[in-house]
Amino acid sequence: MSEDAVPLKELRRALVIKLRHHGDVLLASPVLSVLKTHAPQAEIDALVYADTAAMLAGHPALAQLHVIDREWKSRAPWVRARAELALLAALRARGYDLLVHLTEHNRGAWLARLLAPRWAVAPAARGRLRVWRRSFTHLAALPLAGGRHVVESDLDVLRRIGIQPGPQDRRLVLVPGDAADRRVETLMAERGIEARRFIHFHPASRWRFKCWTVEGMAAVAAALRTDGWQIVLTAAPEAAEHRMIGAIQDRLGSPAASFAGELSLKELAALSARARLFVGVDSAQMHIAAAMGTPVVAIFGPSGEKNWAPWGVPHRVVASDRHGCRPCGIDGCGGGKLSDCLVSLEAGRVIAAARELLATAA
Repeated sequence: MSEDAVPLKELRRALVIKLRHHGDVLLASPVLSVLKTHAPQAEIDALVYADTAAMLAGHPALAQLHVIDREWKSRAPWVRARAELALLAALRARGYDLLVHLTEHNRGAWLARLLAPRWAVAPAARGRLRVWRRSFTHLAALPLAGGRHVVESDLDVLRRIGIQPGPQDRRLVLVPGDAADRRVETLMAERGIEARRFIHFHPASRWRFKCWTVEGMAAVAAALRTDGWQIVLTAAPEAAEHRMIGAIQDRLGSPAASFAGELSLKELAALSARARLFVGVDSAQMHIAAAMGTPVVAIFGPSGEKNWAPWGVPHRVVASDRHGCRPCGIDGCGGGKLSDCLVSLEAGRVIAAARELLATAA
C-alpha cells in the first residue's frame, strides 16, 4: 500500500461513495467541498442510494450524482443485472483517477477493482480479509475509541491521502433549490407562519428506539408556545409517525401547524432554514436543520452524541445523566424498541435548553 500523498494537480476526476442512510450521506457533504477546494480542476462525482440522493443533489462541488436503487435486490435477476451493468458502464465511462470510499460496504472494494483508478482510499476496516486491504492504495486508520464525529471520520479518509481540510470546508452543504423554497414560502403564507418566528419540531425517527415520548414533546411544544412562539410539526409520510403527530396534537389543546407527510426532503430543508430553532431527536432531519444553519436542540438516547451531534451550528444535546450504559447503540433496552434513557428524560431539561438557545440565537 502506497504511503505517498496523492498529487492533487494530476487529479482529473474523483468518485466519492457513501452507501448509507440520509443523515450519513449529508454528513459526507464536506468531503466533496474539501476535494473541490484542494483540486479545483477536478470533477467530483458521488455514488449513493437513490432514496438519499436529495442530500447531495445541487451540491456546488458535485459534477455527477450516480445512484443505486435498493429495490434492485427485489427485482428479477436479469433486471437487476441489467441495472448493475448500466451503472458500471456509466462509472467506467467517467475514467476516475481517485476513488474515495467512506464506509465498509463491500461494493466499494469491488468498484475499486473494477474501475481501476490510479488511487483508491477507504477506512481500514477491522477484521476484513485480504481482498479489502488489496483493493485500495490507501487505508485510513481508525481510532481505538468510537468518540470521533462522523464528519471528521469521513474527512480522515481524505487526510490519509494528504488533504488537510480547512475550517470553512467542514460545514455541511444542502441545497433546497428554488422549487422547494417557493413551495415552503407559499405553504407558510397560507397557514400564517412567519419566518424566524416559529420553532420546527420533528419528533420522530425512522428508528423507534431513538424517539422520545409523546408526552415530553407535547410538554415542550406547549411551554414554548406559551412563550409566544409558533410551533410547526413535521414527520415522514408513514403511519407510525402520523400517529405520533396526532397524539402530540391531542395534548396541545389547540392544534399546532403541521406539515406531517406533506414535504419532500428538500422542502423540509427549506422549512428548517426559516425556523428560529429546531427541536428533535437524533435523526436525518436533525442533521438537515444543522446543514441549514438553524440552532438545534437534540434529544439523544442510545445513540452517541460524540459521533452524531448536530454539526457546525449552536446546539444543545439533552440526554440522560443517570444511565451509565448510554450510548449503547441497542435498539431499545434488551432490543425491545423502547429506551429507558429516553422514556425517563424530563421535559424541563429540554425546555430549558430550548429557551437558552432562543435567548442567544440571532
